[in-house]
Amino acid sequence: MAPYDASGSNVNGIEPRWTSSAKSGVGTALSPACRIWFTLSHGILNEVYFPRVDSACTRDIGLIVTGPNGYFSDEKRDTKSVVTTVEDGVPAYRLINTALDGRYRIVKRIIVDPMRSSLLQQISFEPLEGSIHDYRLYLLAAPHLVNAGYGNTGWVGDYKGTPMLFATGTDGVSLALAVSGGWRTASAGYVGVSDGWQQLRKAAQLDPALARAADGNVALSGEIDLTGGNDTVVVSLGFGSHAKEAGYNALASLQAGYDNAERSYVSDWRTWQDGLLALDEPRAPPPELNRYRISTAVLATHRPLSFEGPAVASLSIPWGFAKGDEDLGGYHLVWPRDLVETAGGFLAAGASQDALRILAYLRVIQEEDGHWPQNCWLDGEPYWTGIQMDECAFPILLVDALRREGALTGDLLLSYVPMVERAAGYVVINGPVTGEDRWEEDGGFSPFTLAVEIAALLAAADILEIAGHSHNADYLRQTADAWNDQIERWTYVSGNADRSDLGVKGYYVRIAPPDIADGSSPADGFVPIKNRPPAESLLPTARVVSPDALALVRFGLRAADDPRILDTVRVIDAQLKCELPQGPLWYRYTGDGYGEHEDGGPFDGTGIGRPWPLLAGERAHYELAAGRPEVALELLKTLEQSAGEGGLLPEQVWDQPDIPEMGLVLGKPSGSAMPLVWAHAEHIKLLRSLSDGTVFDMPPQGVERYVKNKVTAPFVLWRFNNKLSQLSVGKRLRIEVMTRAAIRWSLDGWASVNDTETRQNGFGIHLAELSCEHLAKGAMIAFTFYWPDTDHWEGEDFSVAVVEAARND
Repeated sequence: MAPYDASGSNVNGIEPRWTSSAKSGVGTALSPACRIWFTLSHGILNEVYFPRVDSACTRDIGLIVTGPNGYFSDEKRDTKSVVTTVEDGVPAYRLINTALDGRYRIVKRIIVDPMRSSLLQQISFEPLEGSIHDYRLYLLAAPHLVNAGYGNTGWVGDYKGTPMLFATGTDGVSLALAVSGGWRTASAGYVGVSDGWQQLRKAAQLDPALARAADGNVALSGEIDLTGGNDTVVVSLGFGSHAKEAGYNALASLQAGYDNAERSYVSDWRTWQDGLLALDEPRAPPPELNRYRISTAVLATHRPLSFEGPAVASLSIPWGFAKGDEDLGGYHLVWPRDLVETAGGFLAAGASQDALRILAYLRVIQEEDGHWPQNCWLDGEPYWTGIQMDECAFPILLVDALRREGALTGDLLLSYVPMVERAAGYVVINGPVTGEDRWEEDGGFSPFTLAVEIAALLAAADILEIAGHSHNADYLRQTADAWNDQIERWTYVSGNADRSDLGVKGYYVRIAPPDIADGSSPADGFVPIKNRPPAESLLPTARVVSPDALALVRFGLRAADDPRILDTVRVIDAQLKCELPQGPLWYRYTGDGYGEHEDGGPFDGTGIGRPWPLLAGERAHYELAAGRPEVALELLKTLEQSAGEGGLLPEQVWDQPDIPEMGLVLGKPSGSAMPLVWAHAEHIKLLRSLSDGTVFDMPPQGVERYVKNKVTAPFVLWRFNNKLSQLSVGKRLRIEVMTRAAIRWSLDGWASVNDTETRQNGFGIHLAELSCEHLAKGAMIAFTFYWPDTDHWEGEDFSVAVVEAARND
């Protein structure tokens, strides 16, 4: 924290904040030599990342224009910006920023130098009133090195005689700013106290005496020389592990020239895009933007070539203008779920090698026990520490998808068997309950997570069978069957009075609490609603629904026309569908609190959830699976029209009347993350699915096993984390524990007893099956445990009642 003076004001700068998440462009060079990623918003540079895609190093870099009679214009606030790419699928940008008062126009071209860690801006200043000599042009930069606004030091200096503005962070990472022609004047100050904006507003000039600002929230300012009538300059932003390296990179790029760098930058991107499937064939009428190539570029922009494999969730910090140093990660972290979705987008676009690199990375960062972290930095260091079982299962589905696409075969496939086996082992030992659902909020039985887990176990079984591990493969399929049989018991409610007006018999809930494993119904109990005020933080389980239930179709476990699915769709639409100018979108779940406040204020731990465009993509995939491609195509258009300026897809859109002063417009991006890579991956997969006429990423194993062949398990599965209280007539009882045991059991109220010892399987699970399939309805099985390794009895009896066969048994 920066120091305060006696009056209580912060002498080393106001408390730092990040900036708008409403990006209009993101870019990087497709070269391992360059380790810079940049973002654009409101006509200026926002966060620039170095040396890794998870390390933000600036807040923003923009221009100030001054002129006669105290004229002062802030490019970010006082211009209308139009952003275009120089070519489809190439994130090299041309920005035209026209002053709202009609006095001037600024034209920029922005790229990254593929040869080194420098970012180049070619800037042209065009007076629309008066002459160029009437104006003065200043660049203002806010360093945040690395992921921190405090603790930076900025100064005015030079590299080999070339004037530069420098900043360095506490870990030595530095930046340097140079301009062709040199800075006319320059300063370094503290944000909100002595920065260039403050100086120009108060005195209409920079104070050269302010040449250094140490250990605070600093800002760099430099005047671009227009005195010679030169209306076009190049600004070079170099980075390095120390100031001299940053200065070297800035000067080397400046001397090599903008045009050479842009030619190389564009050529590399064009070559990569040329290798993709042509899913952007013209539609009638042709779109104003090539949104397919925007999506493919977004995926490729969010990964580092110098750190092969990972991709972050978004080069943005949701509601960043209200976030400070406490939000180290924002969304520029790796989420295994988002990463597998990204790989799926690459695979759908025909970029199988890019998907393979992601898989290789996932293998490296897999934890010893087989799971993956909730999210992590590029080097695999966990950031948040939750356990999400879908994230532990998704990488298995990626292995299988690459196998089925013919991109992972032979010895290369076999090299991934240990990863798959460890992951499957973790899932069968710790599932099916998840510590957190895919929205990272609640634990329990989630239809989405269950669908991913079961599909992954079936996929893992196929892979292990190829490797000759048939015994383990059989166990995985048996577990998948047993869990699949129980989906309705865990997550489906029947005859709820609140839904009687819809004419439905029942529906899947968003999530059921873990304690239903002891036999209670998912219709009972309450679900915590995160990000809401305390009085609204609990809702009855049966009242909370989510589009997540459609994952049961997406991952092949239920038919699209299953009556339970159809009824659930009616409930989802009645409760979560939001009609917007671009078409229908959906909320994540009932009572969601992750979004702006009612008055448009930023999410600050509480709020009101807004519609998510990616859910339109998921719904379109459901409609395609249901045989309605025309509906899927309309939802594709809705998804695309939910994008912001430049075609980037947001996490959420605003669903209320416009609040212009907050930049909130009905149906347009809210203050959440933009772009959301997951949404762009879903967009690409939807284009591929529509092209193929079938859902591209639907695993076939579940469809064959459960939808077509109606396979069920011959037993029900009892565990300490899943204490079933009933089994259907004709089923055996399989008991699984994590250590060696002898099971004492009785069918006649302990008048007689049987003893059965467990056996250990290939995943270290100890199991035994009790032969009770001959029992009639009403019978009761009682049992307890003796633990030989510690020589003690459990001290508690358990019981399971025999009931009539359930619909899904």
